[in-house]
Amino acid sequence: MTNSRRRPGDWMQLPIDDRILEVLGSSELILSPTIIAENIDKSREEVNRRLSKLSQHGFIVRVRRGRYQISAKGRDYLSGDLDAGKTSENREDE
Repeated sequence: MTNSRRRPGDWMQLPIDDRILEVLGSSELILSPTIIAENIDKSREEVNRRLSKLSQHGFIVRVRRGRYQISAKGRDYLSGDLDAGKTSENREDE
């Protein structure tokens, strides 16, 4: 499901960040790190670390403790409409 138009930032770890965003984006559900990890064949701990970074850059939203969903910014990145290299931590609007 990789989109060749995607523009990852230096802060991103590929392919795990893309896979996390793809799982969240394809389901449109609120998911836990454990469920995401099972779907991308990574450890829950590794997924947790990346969820924290993706959240800091506004690509996902922490709905409540241990539950996440993709944000509009995350969807824009997946479609190739957002350059992740031009995003900053803790900024809601770019």
